[in-house]
Amino acid sequence: MDAMKTGWFSEINDLWPGVSLSLEVTKILHRQRSKYQDVLVFETKSHGRALALDGIIQCTQSDEFAYQEMISFLPLCCHPNPKNVLIVGGGDGGVAREVAKHPQVEKIAQVEIDSVVLEVSKQYLPYMGIGLQHPKVTVNVGDGFEFMKNHKAEFDVIITDSSDPVGPAECLFQESYFSLIKSALKPGGIVCNQAGTAWANLDHVVQTLNHCKSMFPSSAYGIAAVPTYPTGQIGFVLGGLNAETDLKKPTKVFSQTELDEMSLRYYDHEVHQAAFVLPRFVKKALNKTTS
Repeated sequence: MDAMKTGWFSEINDLWPGVSLSLEVTKILHRQRSKYQDVLVFETKSHGRALALDGIIQCTQSDEFAYQEMISFLPLCCHPNPKNVLIVGGGDGGVAREVAKHPQVEKIAQVEIDSVVLEVSKQYLPYMGIGLQHPKVTVNVGDGFEFMKNHKAEFDVIITDSSDPVGPAECLFQESYFSLIKSALKPGGIVCNQAGTAWANLDHVVQTLNHCKSMFPSSAYGIAAVPTYPTGQIGFVLGGLNAETDLKKPTKVFSQTELDEMSLRYYDHEVHQAAFVLPRFVKKALNKTTS
């Protein structure tokens, strides 16, 4: 029963021990060691192009829209007027592409530490990299921590589109990071962070939500289906500075025509609300943090 084959990419990591997603590779498009991580772009047989950082899949062409839309529109549609947005990470450009679609958003600052990811995405993943070149977007190459220290009370929404909590992204899941993003928000501001999957890393999800709760009077954990992520699911932690903000119910509801005009394929107001309907074992684990 030797299932190992050449010509396949297998995602193997201690974050999900004993489990691996494999994709058949038709062509390696780019492979490089940046200052921070291994960057790999390859063409797959069934999922289009894929980006992997340090051996972990960040996105595939077939399903990236689900993640990008949800991490963007969950916080944007809970804010009454999200004019000024900060994206931390997101070097592939997908989140910038989606945030720029929101009609109320006027300015988007993006801070990505790895310039190699930015350039590779623009060259090999143009369907996402196009977001980096939108006129609303200003890209800054550097450390998100340092950027926010110099931009206090400036943003309506801050979205952290990070890789998993290993390597250069590990610091983005700590309590100190939530304290910092809180300081960079305007009154009533909202944050949304990638927060892993409860099926493989429930303790990590609980810990991340705890950090958020310690800083924000309103908080929630929502989920989205992304087939090529571990367990086929990814989660998001949201926090709001206004205690009355209901992060589970969007204040901005787009019509079907508006959704079509924005080319949204996953998100709408019903999916927004459904994202926070969680299995009992997840709810019980998360509710323990408040007792």
